[in-house]
Amino acid sequence: MPRIYYDQDADLARLQGKTIAILGYGIQGSAQACNLRDSGLNVRVGLHEGARRWKQAEADGFAVGPVADAVRAADYVQVLIPDERQGDTYAQQIAPNLRAGQVLGFSHGFAIHFRQITPPPDVDVVMIAPKAPGATVRGLYLNGQGVPALIAVHQNASGRAQELGLAYGKGIGCARAGIFETSFKEETETDLFGEQNVLCGGVAELIKAGFDTLVEAGYAPEMAYFECCHELKLIVDLIYAGGLEGMYQGVSNTAEFGGLTVGPRVVDDHVRARLRENLRRVQSGEFARDWVLENRANWPVMASLRAQEQAHPMAEVGQRLRAMMPWLKGPR
Repeated sequence: MPRIYYDQDADLARLQGKTIAILGYGIQGSAQACNLRDSGLNVRVGLHEGARRWKQAEADGFAVGPVADAVRAADYVQVLIPDERQGDTYAQQIAPNLRAGQVLGFSHGFAIHFRQITPPPDVDVVMIAPKAPGATVRGLYLNGQGVPALIAVHQNASGRAQELGLAYGKGIGCARAGIFETSFKEETETDLFGEQNVLCGGVAELIKAGFDTLVEAGYAPEMAYFECCHELKLIVDLIYAGGLEGMYQGVSNTAEFGGLTVGPRVVDDHVRARLRENLRRVQSGEFARDWVLENRANWPVMASLRAQEQAHPMAEVGQRLRAMMPWLKGPR
């Protein structure tokens, strides 16, 4: 069991009187910036020239400027730009402006673990990774709650990196729920594995395979969509609140018996072998290498895969059915 830190273990005073630069102002960046500000800390935002969210950050009351200026002005630099842009941004705008004694913070370990960024030895390198989307990080904070987070220290130049990271985690509200100790390696590899094999890739392919199987057998596409995609949220909500045991308690006896008997036939030894193979691909850095090269080539594979997704018959059926349910909220 990893060590867990709570509000009483973190001292917000460690960051008071210091300037925190939030680089990036997407959903996660804006949530962290607003939470830190509302915790009484001094926050400014660094963005690329012409960034789409520049005006929003200003409207939210932050001083906004180029990334290089924000880094120079800060004591604690939190990098919240997309993974694929962090390496180039670091080399061009962050590294030339870093100074000894600063904290370089992250909310995902990808760039550090796979050496897209190699910080100088005289700065602290810390990760505070909230385990929720930015909207949830912000919403729970406003309700006096928080989401769990992970903390890892890659470099402890000051001897106080852990204390500073915990103060940051408290500032965004995560110490209310618990901050779990981990490493950049563990966070990065488990995160990539989970996204690819379960949360995004695995679930999406299972949904499409189930949809295709029913349609090929002659069932209406609308019925296939409801059963294999739309109702998934009901099950995920049960799992989110009570784990797998809570889910099985919340469904019918028929669904429980069918799930327990048929599930292992779907995820059989062949699938488990593929999971182990995919984990090795993450651990070896093969996926990271492919992703970095894909970005340097301006996303040709990604464009093709996105087009294939949009061309799948389920996409049209889903769009049509969701249009009939105006209470649903799509991605922002």
